[in-house]
Amino acid sequence: MTTINLKDFYPWYTHDEYIEVSEEVADELRASRLYEAAYQRRIVRNKAQYSLDCEDGIEYSACVSEPTPQELLERMELFCHLCVALNSLPETQGRRVDACVILGKSYSEVARAEGVHESAVRRSVERGLEKMKQYLKKCL
Repeated sequence: MTTINLKDFYPWYTHDEYIEVSEEVADELRASRLYEAAYQRRIVRNKAQYSLDCEDGIEYSACVSEPTPQELLERMELFCHLCVALNSLPETQGRRVDACVILGKSYSEVARAEGVHESAVRRSVERGLEKMKQYLKKCL
C-alpha cells in the first residue's frame, strides 16, 4: 500500500488529503499526471501553429480550464432556478420568452406564428423577463 496526497492529483482539493491505495492505483495516478502534464506542454508549445478557425479545440482547451465540481453544481442550481422562473410565467408569456430569448426568434416571427401584432409580443416578453428577474431576486 502507498500513501498519496489527493491534492497532488485533483485540483479541486484545497488542503492535503492523504489516503492509502494499492501500488497499481498509485502508478496509474502518477502516469496519468505525467500524461496530462505532457499534453499541457504540447498545447502551450504548439498553439501558435493552429489557426482560430481550425475548430480542433486546441485554443479552447488552452484558454479555458475545466470547471470544478463546485462550479458545475452552482451552474446546475442556477439553471434550475431559471427553469422554475420561466415556468412561473403564464403559458403565453412563457412561450414568447422561450421563443424570443432562448430560441433567438425575432418578435415579428413569433407574432406571425401566433397571429398577433409584433408590439404585443414585445411587451409580453419584456414583462415576462421583468417577472423572472423579480422572481430570481427573491430566490437568490
